[in-house]
Amino acid sequence: MALIKLAALGALGYAGYKFYEKQKADHAAFAGNQGEADVRDAGPESMRDKPKRGWSKADEASDQSFPASDPPANY
Repeated sequence: MALIKLAALGALGYAGYKFYEKQKADHAAFAGNQGEADVRDAGPESMRDKPKRGWSKADEASDQSFPASDPPANY
């Protein structure tokens, strides 16, 4: 009987975890103008939370080169 209860509790926990993960995957870093894209456009206007300070040219170039491993040319 204890084994059945443990299996039911495990199944309930797994279902809850899957529900939580599905709710969490809402592209948190994307602004509302990005649609259903998998990759965010470059620039602070495409971010959900606006930066607290202004962006430098290096910030902009780094954001444009992501996820490439090479640094931007003007860095």
